[in-house]
Amino acid sequence: MIPPLPHDIVRDAVQRAFAEDITGAGDVTSLAVIPADRKARFEIRARSNGLVCGLQPAMEAFIQAGADLSLDVLANDGDPVEPGETVMSVDGPVRAIMLAERTALNFLGRMSGIATLTRRYVDAVVGTKAKIVHTRKTTPGLRAFEIQAVRAGGGSPHRYNLSDAILIKDNHAAIAGSPAAAVRAAREQAGHMLRISCEIDRLEDLAGVMKAGADVVLLDNFTLEDLRAAVVQAAGRLRLEASGGVTLETVGDIAGTGVDIISVGALTHSATNFDFGLDAV
Repeated sequence: MIPPLPHDIVRDAVQRAFAEDITGAGDVTSLAVIPADRKARFEIRARSNGLVCGLQPAMEAFIQAGADLSLDVLANDGDPVEPGETVMSVDGPVRAIMLAERTALNFLGRMSGIATLTRRYVDAVVGTKAKIVHTRKTTPGLRAFEIQAVRAGGGSPHRYNLSDAILIKDNHAAIAGSPAAAVRAAREQAGHMLRISCEIDRLEDLAGVMKAGADVVLLDNFTLEDLRAAVVQAAGRLRLEASGGVTLETVGDIAGTGVDIISVGALTHSATNFDFGLDAV
């Protein structure tokens, strides 16, 4: 089981989500149709096969919607679910439940979709040493939730933000003069605890960035042949990360070259929303 997100992050994100929905006169549909004293029990059920994730913000949505609601969570983030399986039930005033419904389902759907896709990538590289990691191609304001979902799917952590590590990309190298020159400049500035990664798009640049002192080399859009050659040349002296256009169809072959890490932007920018429904029982 992965550790929960800090409560203040979850609370604030749910509050922002509610602020998009609850303005002016509030939920005018429920106010018009549902009696104020009406209570009922509802269940959130999966409508697809995959992994569930996002239970923490879903719970927080119902908590913020009404203190009189009773919640029963029947799964953990990362659990496999099948169509019709109940992951959470909620009892209490129907108006409050309707108020929270879409916010809860949105978090569940987004995060479960990411977790499910991540697991497919992780399963595709079983038997190799490669780790599947996320990138910073996340939805603004929701990075913590999307990376949590990657972890629930079995993915590994990468750089969370710009302060976590030095990652020299093509524009940094172009301004510095070359990838190796950028690594040398970074090595002069970085403390001993800060790791340096450098992106290259040509095998010919590998020797230079290794000599300059890179800890990790990101091999951007390399062919399988060049990935294998890079693994041989590095000989385990630093970590190699493959990146660029990785798909479920190609990730197994990429992992088979012997690289240590495969970063996949699609985990967060292209995951399909997982379908959940809230049903009265």
